[in-house]
Amino acid sequence: MAQTRGIYVEIQIRAGIEEVWRRTQVPDLHELWDLRFTAIDYLPRRSEEEPQRFRYSTRLGFGLKIHGEGESTGTREDAAGLRTSALKFWSADPKSLIEEGSGYWQYVPTAGGVRFLTWYDYQTRFGAAGRLIDRLLFRPLIGWATAWSFDRLRLWIDREVPPQFSMRMALIHALARLGIAFTWLWQGLVPKLLFANADEQAMIVAAGLPLALLPAVGLLELAFAVLTIGLWRWRPFFLLNGLAMAAALLAVGLKSPSYLVAAFNPVTLNVSVAILSIAGYLSAAEVPSASRCLRRAPKETQ
Repeated sequence: MAQTRGIYVEIQIRAGIEEVWRRTQVPDLHELWDLRFTAIDYLPRRSEEEPQRFRYSTRLGFGLKIHGEGESTGTREDAAGLRTSALKFWSADPKSLIEEGSGYWQYVPTAGGVRFLTWYDYQTRFGAAGRLIDRLLFRPLIGWATAWSFDRLRLWIDREVPPQFSMRMALIHALARLGIAFTWLWQGLVPKLLFANADEQAMIVAAGLPLALLPAVGLLELAFAVLTIGLWRWRPFFLLNGLAMAAALLAVGLKSPSYLVAAFNPVTLNVSVAILSIAGYLSAAEVPSASRCLRRAPKETQ
């Protein structure tokens, strides 16, 4: 398996090889967890000796889809139980960056389950422009999507988390992160750095801090916005953020209680962000992550 190009993804799944094989080789099950495909359909064949051909499609949004076809080029199993399923694929759809490609899936029995891995590569259309788009954007994205999908499969098999459920949890987690980041960004940038709001200044003075500290507080909140996104996979962030909201609300209640009954006040802001933190923390437990996959082939298999 000496490969110098292509996309490699590997993950350990705590299950028997037959179960991993079933959920990856049966089209109706495969399309449930693989982010790269919306639908996979096997085409009829005249005999078992013929290669199995299939059609696939990927939804782009706004009613657009990319269509393609593929063919299983062979399956083999050695004496140790290692299985390899090879395939090739192509697309005549002019919207598809991929023109044709090939690869394999491999199932390696281990003491703890199965090493499930894939390697594939492809040729692009659109000449030099297509190759540039592939190198800068598409190849990193499809590699990430493959790894994210493999972990989604692992959650389904190891922890019985249905793929539809893990997708919903991923969306809730992302919305919670983005909502918290936006709040920190706005609160740091607009009322503190850009406009130096009078209420912000009054609360700084009421807290016994020098007014000149207001821009520093704004920069600190901008840093929290960056950390919210930068620590995407760190689940305890939500707990720290919730505690920060509670501490800030307590400080306002002690030093500037009149603001607690204003039309737009720290109670609604801080409690809402704290609730986002709880939603983010709970959802993060069932979120797939591409980081759990090995993205380079071990040296002994190269």
